[in-house]
Amino acid sequence: MNFTVAIDGPAAAGKGTVSKRVAAEFGFAHLDTGLLYRATGARVLAGADPVEAAKSLTPDDMARDDLRTTAVAQAASKVAALPEVRAALVQFQRDFARREGGAVLDGRDIGTVICVDADVKLFVTASDTVRAERRYLELSGNGHDVTREGVLHDLQVRDARDSEREAAPLVAAADAVVIDTSDMSIEAAVAAATDEIRARLKHVSV
Repeated sequence: MNFTVAIDGPAAAGKGTVSKRVAAEFGFAHLDTGLLYRATGARVLAGADPVEAAKSLTPDDMARDDLRTTAVAQAASKVAALPEVRAALVQFQRDFARREGGAVLDGRDIGTVICVDADVKLFVTASDTVRAERRYLELSGNGHDVTREGVLHDLQVRDARDSEREAAPLVAAADAVVIDTSDMSIEAAVAAATDEIRARLKHVSV
């Protein structure tokens, strides 16, 4: 069975956690497409050309333990604005989405560009302040020297860049179901997502 779930949304809204939980619930494969851009960004920070970095990503690049840093996140946002970089990574994502047994892809343009015919499209979001607090707790808890104000600023800069870029801007697909996690527990957010997917699966199997 081929069944594709596209989950988009801004940083720290909870889409990664929701995606992993949803994939586990239904036994689908999961791809965090943001890691593709983070891995590319990390290579660019080390001096690589953005397009060449995207074309030559390896499993080792994806397994680096520094892909969640603020510097890499900003670099990822910058390279993601380059049409040539996005083009280099599109086919990998589309092939993953069509794999047998179902797939969940999360990112920023899955429902609008990568998988426009996805069986389910979700857009997971939250307020700036809630997302900034989540990211601050994550980074500070991992030993990074950050402030709440600095994290909020970085998040808003990245949001603006992602939303205003010409190549595949961050926006909810017209047919996406929006899940605002500002006042939701992760369990409630996962339940909302699984309900949508389960309903569509029943429709497909009829």
